[in-house]
Amino acid sequence: MAAFPRFRFLAIAVIFHLAYIYSIFDIYFVSPIVSGMRLFEIERPPSQRAPADRLVLYVGDGLRADKAFQSHPEPYPESEDDLVPRPLAPFLRSKILEKGTFGVSHTRVPTESRPGHVALIAGLYEDVSAVTTGWKMNPVNFDSVFNRSRHTWSWGSPDILPMFEHGSVPGRVDAYMYGHEMEDFSADALLLDLWVFDHVKELFAEAKTNKTLGDMLRQDKIVFFLHLLGLDTTGHFNRPYSKEYLHNIKVVDQGVKEITELIDDFYRDDRTAYVFTADHGMSDWGSHGDGHPDNTRTPLISWGSGVAKPELYTGEIAPGHDEYSSDWNLDHVRRHDVAQADVAALMAYLVGVEFPANSVGELPLSFLAADLKEKAQASLVNAQGILEQYRVKEEQKMATELKYRPYRPLSEGGLTAERRVADIKKLIEGGNYEEAIEESAALMKIGLGGLKYLQRYDWLFLRALITIGYLGWMAFALTTVIELHVLHRQVKSSRTLGSTIVFSSVLAALYASFVISKSPPTYYLYAFFPVFFWEGVYARRENIAAGRKQLFGHVKSGASVISLLFNTAIYITIIVSLALGYIQREILTVLYVIGAFWPLAYGFSFLREHAALSATWFFSCLAMSTFTLLPAMKTEDVNQIVAGGGIMVLIGLVYLMFEDYILADFSRPTKQSSPQQNHLSRTLVGVQIGLTALAMVVTRSSALSLQAKQGLPRGNQIVGWAVLVLSLLMPLAYKLVPSNESNTHYLHRLVIIFLTCAPTFVILTISYEGLFYVAFSIVLVSWVRLEHAVYSSAPSPPTSSEGTEHRPLALSDLRTSLFFLVLIQSAFFSTGNVASVSSFSLESVLRLIPLFDPFAQSALLILKLMIPFALISANLGILNKRLGVAPSALFMTVMAVSDVLTLYFFWVVKDEGSWLEIGSTISHFVIASLLCVFVAALEPVSGVFISGVEVEREKKV
Repeated sequence: MAAFPRFRFLAIAVIFHLAYIYSIFDIYFVSPIVSGMRLFEIERPPSQRAPADRLVLYVGDGLRADKAFQSHPEPYPESEDDLVPRPLAPFLRSKILEKGTFGVSHTRVPTESRPGHVALIAGLYEDVSAVTTGWKMNPVNFDSVFNRSRHTWSWGSPDILPMFEHGSVPGRVDAYMYGHEMEDFSADALLLDLWVFDHVKELFAEAKTNKTLGDMLRQDKIVFFLHLLGLDTTGHFNRPYSKEYLHNIKVVDQGVKEITELIDDFYRDDRTAYVFTADHGMSDWGSHGDGHPDNTRTPLISWGSGVAKPELYTGEIAPGHDEYSSDWNLDHVRRHDVAQADVAALMAYLVGVEFPANSVGELPLSFLAADLKEKAQASLVNAQGILEQYRVKEEQKMATELKYRPYRPLSEGGLTAERRVADIKKLIEGGNYEEAIEESAALMKIGLGGLKYLQRYDWLFLRALITIGYLGWMAFALTTVIELHVLHRQVKSSRTLGSTIVFSSVLAALYASFVISKSPPTYYLYAFFPVFFWEGVYARRENIAAGRKQLFGHVKSGASVISLLFNTAIYITIIVSLALGYIQREILTVLYVIGAFWPLAYGFSFLREHAALSATWFFSCLAMSTFTLLPAMKTEDVNQIVAGGGIMVLIGLVYLMFEDYILADFSRPTKQSSPQQNHLSRTLVGVQIGLTALAMVVTRSSALSLQAKQGLPRGNQIVGWAVLVLSLLMPLAYKLVPSNESNTHYLHRLVIIFLTCAPTFVILTISYEGLFYVAFSIVLVSWVRLEHAVYSSAPSPPTSSEGTEHRPLALSDLRTSLFFLVLIQSAFFSTGNVASVSSFSLESVLRLIPLFDPFAQSALLILKLMIPFALISANLGILNKRLGVAPSALFMTVMAVSDVLTLYFFWVVKDEGSWLEIGSTISHFVIASLLCVFVAALEPVSGVFISGVEVEREKKV
């Protein structure tokens, strides 16, 4: 195959899939942000004040609701009495029992700090892709409670506060932040929260001598925001059930108590409202990001001026409780759950400012200490804010649509938004407050439904377009494979003037509609690919016919037809199983167990001839089948890390001891290689083994030091980085080795690649991943050798035709592609559930980067994730050579088939329901789509890995 068509195909594959990955955000998660709305607030006479003059917002970053409310023994007991469970936040609990209202605030995915704080403070849910915009210095381009306030003082993390400081009116938000160097996962995270409490105290101490500051603090409509990051940092490293996390809850509770008493003593007017909550929760494995209930349920406690007192039910279970809160010992206090965006509406009401312009929160009336008239007025204002967003969005949509279809509940029967608002005002004027509240609540639901309607306005068209695009890609990829690797370009593509005009007209019509509708630029890409692909398929119609004859020409008898149908059914079953494997990892266990018996399909004579190889395949498949039965969420286990590294070192030593025997295809070598000739190569292998052993030592030392709260020794960090970098550069040193039969043997190259990645895997593993790396490597080598054995033992194996370097693909090569697809899925899911954002643990990267740096730490996690794919690409590249097919032939076949999974996951993406379901469906689609990008990237990587490798295709194993 010529280099240019091959490169062009890979480039098209990457661009297409990256563009279509973004399509779910254009379809399912359109940004809710619009501008140009009028603002609404409760109209009060000059003599009537807002419920509170000031508001204090405490956010315990990463605090789970259950941990905040449950009783636990003293984390650091000093007596037997300390072993008796008791509330770890007694001050906050006293507010629940005596002074305020409490419940659970339910967050949305992604359960990360930025979107969580935006929901709390701005009242809107950023689209799911917003988490990729990062945490640092990202000004929010929408309204917030802070921006509506007269002035806001904030203390906390440099990763959160700048968003709101730079996104508000200049000078309105003051942000006091500690340095990034304090965000050290290996240090005691309590210092972060103590820093915040100490600096709040300093501000109020200064106000006693600074008249200007004192006057500012005594204004109304002011907000104090305390961002408490310690819990999140402690939970990441120690887990939320650890004594460190539980002790951090005690520290936060004591700090909240001291600050609350300080503020109350400073003002002495009982005009302060308090809200305590969290931006997200945390899983038992110290992670968050997805929609697991432990990540989406956070505590909400409010007390002070304008807040309702607790509703107590003596001797019975109060409303709102369920099994989740059964062990909180709060059954007699009514629980009031809210959506996270509702907190912004609550804060805006309490402090007497306009509702944020983009807020979709519904004011939780049960938290208000107000009469029915006040609640009715507040509900109406809340509804008007939501309807105003609908009005602006509708006007924008009407301006760009040729024929706009209005939202029926706000257009039919004369029941427009204005008419409904007017009716509610009449109810309030007539004293029908409860009915007004009900009508306002109903109107809010209608308004939110209208916003969703406008967000989904283009759903049907876009989903149809994307579906046609994916089907077109699969057809285009298959016809390309047939043209280049089955027919070897013997049949030329054929285009007619009529077909060119038809396809061009379709594209022009789509583009014209996009211009009129002022559609985003991505729409043009979505439309281009289907037209481009199907035009290419039509042009290759003669290739399809010729390819059918060559591939299926041997299928003539009834038995061959039945065999073909049977194999097709098996392939479809496996692909369906892979789709289910995204949800149930255990399905890969079943596939491995079944695959272990694959050599049996070729008869007992084959097994006798390749007994050792078949046994190795059998036991390595059984070993691989165990990993998907192990927990996806892992805790750090130094013994398993050392065991995995020890086996890697042992494999390297065995290779050095029996190199000649191994390179002679596990038989007695006919001639011994010269010691001088291989001395440098063997020395380099020894160095790689030494680096793996050194990685074991430094990783064990670093892990134990971090577990003992002694921080990361500087020397360990330097050695860890040195080992990581040197090990990845070691293949370059083999360029100095003179080329000979041993150094160009494919098994020698695979050992080099195995040892190159081994130290990195040791450093970045936290549990059994090192054992997986060994088992996976053995499975891959066994697979390469078995495939070649099957090919060589065939009665008439396909061979290259005259004038071509590589043989044409046959139907049997689909089996090889299917194995490759299963192995890629296994690389994803055998050591964890990468379809869950929260599956990634930070313990391993803290051995190299102890300070909080999300992008650098994520890069290391991705490097670890990519290592198994490096092994796959190298082994498939070797297999291509041994089977005599073109380097890109099997890669292209997999790319054509794998998007069956992508299309399935595209249609099951959800934007409503439980947040666990929403997050999982997004992850599944993105991973399935990226699979093709990975395969496209692996193809050139494979070429680099196997450069210079020599194989004997005709030699039987």
